[in-house]
Order: sequence, then structure tokens, then C-alpha cells
Amino acid sequence: MRDQEPGPVPPGRRLSTKEAAELLGVKAETVYAYVSRGQLSSHRTPGGRGSTFDAEEVEALARRNRRESGGSSAPGTDMAVRTRITLIDKDRYYFRGVDATDLAARHSYEEIAEWLWTGQLRPGITFTAPKDSVAVARRAVDALPEHSAPTDRLRVAAVAAASADPLRFDLSEEAVLGTARVLIPTLVAALPPVRYTHRDEGPLAQRLWGRLSGRDPDEASLRALDTALGLLVDHDLAASTLAVRVAASARAHAYAAVSAGLGVIEGPLHGAASGLAHRMLMEVLEQGDAAPVIAAELRAGRRIPGLGHQLYAGEDPRARALFALLEEVPDAEPALAAARDVVATAARHTPLHANVDLALAVLTASCGMPATAGETIFAVARTAGWIAHALEEYGERPLRMRPSGQYVGPRPPQPLPG
Repeated sequence: MRDQEPGPVPPGRRLSTKEAAELLGVKAETVYAYVSRGQLSSHRTPGGRGSTFDAEEVEALARRNRRESGGSSAPGTDMAVRTRITLIDKDRYYFRGVDATDLAARHSYEEIAEWLWTGQLRPGITFTAPKDSVAVARRAVDALPEHSAPTDRLRVAAVAAASADPLRFDLSEEAVLGTARVLIPTLVAALPPVRYTHRDEGPLAQRLWGRLSGRDPDEASLRALDTALGLLVDHDLAASTLAVRVAASARAHAYAAVSAGLGVIEGPLHGAASGLAHRMLMEVLEQGDAAPVIAAELRAGRRIPGLGHQLYAGEDPRARALFALLEEVPDAEPALAAARDVVATAARHTPLHANVDLALAVLTASCGMPATAGETIFAVARTAGWIAHALEEYGERPLRMRPSGQYVGPRPPQPLPG
């Protein structure tokens, strides 16, 4: 890692992948992960297999990374967030020290949520929402325009449920856990059903299915949906989770903290990424070949959705676990083949692995769900993780999530504008 700021570079100079990795102090795979997340742009080497990068853009990212890792904080702040919830290490991730993919393979979403919240497993637990809470949330959601996005409906449902709970300002662990066990099923119940014969009982995945697909669920598909929820419960300090912890640091109640998370996941680089991957897969299925679809993405200057992750140099373990289950889902083979085609075709340009967004896209495309279904699954799943982080933050010093700004504007005093 460099200790000094790099000097100026000639305008238009381009770097090889190796040079960009050295300047950033990372592996080559991480450079491509930056590309996949829209933090760097790349161009294919004419007649070659490598990529080149704008030197000024790379150096700007390197400076930003140094500021974020070594910048000073205001007195009394603590941006090293202590957590006992999730550890990401060497292309694996763990919930309270237990391999998360193993948990998701053996336990339901509700059981994993309880493990995150309390460190205890409660076999067979299901979450049930009171009728009054559901009625208030449904009325609010039904008042939205028909074209409203899933996150619009979930945010409104969360606010409506909060307004119906006079005890929402009680931030004790017992009260917050009670809120969590009611809020999550309320969010699901507030979504408009696709099928009139949907069921509002049983495991949460079963109830959510009727809000996402008009098909009758088979056992393998329901298992894949439930496992997807469990895999997505938490992923350390993702952008939405950080927003939740900031809200909890200010002692916002649990409904408001969840609303903060819901406001962040709508971005195309976070919760909405699976929808982009879903649309891409549908184009591949329609054309029968990933090459023209990938070419169109690259020609438009867009990153290829569903590929690469900045925290995993290798394969995203969530994608690996979900793809394995999707092999057993009826009618999933065409979408699985399309996903494999995307990965193989894109590898000619950037050697990136599939991430969980691509696996979610295969699930939603195979089960007759709309492109927005992945975002809904992500939001419902992550609500449990947000609650876990809010609970942790309530036990920390209030208002500690307060970094200092680095002012780069004109130095005062400046004359009044005339």
C-alpha cells in the first residue's frame, strides 16, 4: 500500500489491470469487482483479452479509498462498528460464527432470524401478524398507484404499521423483538396477492409466494425461495444496513430504522440489482444467445448485472448455494443455462463470478415471477438482519455514527454574493 498521494499523470493515460491493481493495492479480481459495481470503467484492449483503465479515474478511487480507511473522525465518533452478527472471510460468510449457507440449508428463514436476534434456534417458529396491524398496512398500500414498486409498498406498510403501534418507542430488547416478529409478516401480508387462493398461514416463504407468482408452488421451488430468504438475511455492513445503524444510533424506533434500510435498497447497485439481472436473462432466453445481449450492455457502457462482488474474490457463496437448489426446480433449466451462458460470455471481457443477484434472477424467471420479485425477496429477507443490527446499535453509545466532513470548498471569509 502506498503512503503518499500519487503525482499527476498525463491526460488520457491508460493502465493495465496489473498496474491498476498495484495502484489500488488490491488483487486483479478486486479491480474487476470495482468495475462490476460501477466504481471503475474499463475498455477492452484492441485485439487482446485484457482491459485497460483510465489512470486518473483509478488514482481518484485510490485516494478515496485511502481517505475512507485512514481519514480522521470527529471527536467522540466510533466508525469501527463492532458486531457479533455476520463475518465475511475468504469467500464464506457466517452468522454468529456458524456457516450461513449451512444454516440456510437446514433451517427456515424464521429460525435463522431468531438465531441472528437471540443466538438461539427455535425449531418450527413462524411469525404471525395481528389482524389490526395487517388491516392498517393493507389500507395504506392499497391507496398507492397500481404501478408502485415493491419497495414503495413495503415502505408505506412499515410506516402504517408503526402508526398503529403506540409502543414503538420502547427500545428494550424484548419490545424490539416483539416488533420484529410482527413487522415482517405484516410487510408480506400487506403486499397485494397475485393469486386469489393465496394462504396467509404457514411458513413465511409460503405466504410470500402468493405475492410473487400466480403458479402453484412445488416443494423444490418453495424450498429455494425459503433458502434465498435465509441466505439474504444479512451481509455485514451493506449500504442499507449502515443506514439502519445510523438511524438506530439516533434512537429511531425499529419501524423507522427498517424504513431507512428500505430507502437505500432501491438503488440499482443494491437491492434492485436482481431485477436488472432478471431482465437480462429474459433477453438471453428470447434471443437464445448471451453474446448479443452482453454486447449491447457493454456498448451502452453499462456493467453486466449479476456478476462480481467486491467482498468475494471467488464465487459468491450465496449464489453457489442457491444455484445448487435451483437444479432441482422444475422448469429452471432454461434460465440456469442462460445464466451459465452469461457468465461464460462475459468471462471473455472480465473474469467475474456469478453473484446472488444472478441466482435470484434465475429463481424469479423460473417461477413465473416479475422482474421486481427479487427486490421484494431481498427486502423481506434483509428486514430480519436490519432488526439484528438495530438491536446491537441500541446497546451502543447514542449518536456515535457521526463521521466528520472533509470540507473542500472555498476558505472563509468570502464576500457576500452580490
